[in-house]
Amino acid sequence: MRRPFKAAPATKDGPRSNRDIRVPRVQLIDDTGANRGNVSIQEALEIAEQAGLDLVEISPNAEPPVCKILDLGKLKYASQKKAAEARKNQKTIEIKEIKMRPNIDTHDYEVKMRAVRRFFEEGDKVKLTLRFRGREMAHMELGMDLLNRVKAETETIAKVEAEPKLEGRQMMMVLAPR
Repeated sequence: MRRPFKAAPATKDGPRSNRDIRVPRVQLIDDTGANRGNVSIQEALEIAEQAGLDLVEISPNAEPPVCKILDLGKLKYASQKKAAEARKNQKTIEIKEIKMRPNIDTHDYEVKMRAVRRFFEEGDKVKLTLRFRGREMAHMELGMDLLNRVKAETETIAKVEAEPKLEGRQMMMVLAPR
């Protein structure tokens, strides 16, 4: 006989509060920040109710658990704002790709190098890809020379993260800003 699927109970995010706290005694800190000491959970809930606030478990692993009387809505709002601020200040490092050919012209090379420098200024990594077509595969040294030239020009502002390597008909190298 097959049992019906029973979904797991929904877990709340954030600290336990009010009736969710299931311990007989707690270390209570009231809404003014004064330590009330070790009190029973019923007494702590009554004090919180009289103040019109919530009893929130601050340190669940302590013995006994530390609970504080405060506004749970304000606490959640403040933690959301803090998380949003942390996300806003976070810079994601992207990998920008520059494609070249082994017999690139000088002006085209200079334009590509300006783009590479701009990417480093923005804090991004750069993946240089050299594409070999047809009989260019016979002259791998041209590609290696070009990548070494790029490496030499950017060594003051960037470091080599992945040395030049050949994959099929492409030679690749990854540079990261210093």
